[in-house]
Amino acid sequence: MTPQWSRFMILPRYSYERLFQSKFLLMFLVACAIYPIGGAGFIYIAHNLSFLQALNVPGGALPQVNEHFFLYFCNFQSAMAYLLTAIVGPTLVSPDVTNNAMPLYLCRPFTRTEYVLGRMTVVMYLLAWITWIPGLILFGIQANMAGWEWTRNNLWIAWAVFAGLFVWTVILALIALAISAWVRWKIAAGGLILGVFFAGAGFGAMINAVMRTKNGSLIDIAQMMSTAWGQMFRYDSSNGISATQAWTVLALVSAASLWLLSKKVRAFEVVK
Repeated sequence: MTPQWSRFMILPRYSYERLFQSKFLLMFLVACAIYPIGGAGFIYIAHNLSFLQALNVPGGALPQVNEHFFLYFCNFQSAMAYLLTAIVGPTLVSPDVTNNAMPLYLCRPFTRTEYVLGRMTVVMYLLAWITWIPGLILFGIQANMAGWEWTRNNLWIAWAVFAGLFVWTVILALIALAISAWVRWKIAAGGLILGVFFAGAGFGAMINAVMRTKNGSLIDIAQMMSTAWGQMFRYDSSNGISATQAWTVLALVSAASLWLLSKKVRAFEVVK
């Protein structure tokens, strides 16, 4: 019998069997590995003086591997994670809602919390392998080549990479689950996941331009995450939004997603 603490892992086990049958998903995951592999190659080249001399490249000509290097990694891989969420997210909850399978889950010793955790794990596990896991691997490679002094002075970068990208995966997973629960057509759900970010960025920029303010950026979720990363990576995003405002917006988005999800994840359906 499955232990109670790991019961929620039953859902990911069967979900992955179905997801990995998609060749498109496998090709996309391979594409997501291109930037981390390129980053590892860059770190190796930056520390290989003989290779640089063979190419007649001065040692100081290459960009330094510092917080900006890892911030660029976070920005790129977060966009890939966003696209991966739009691919995987629509298949999470909508089939259970459409086929009235939710009562079958919840009539067993399986709580609503375990159901949500199980579905979130499906997305967050995939996102972890293209975001914070390769990010920490790159940090480990750089730390091994740069030495203990660099590692000791820049250990905070590893925390920023992990915490920043982990928070991003949680937000993406919650938005995907909420939309998948309410929009039963998979294509429409995937488009809506994309629309949440594109529409927010577009309307936010329009509000800023028309009203001559910076507060329009508050509806741009990606911009709010970028501002939060600015605090973590110790740089000024210069977008007029404070880190406190950004974290508040991200918390409200997460809470709203959980509230929407709670309306659908239940053992019965109210028909009006």
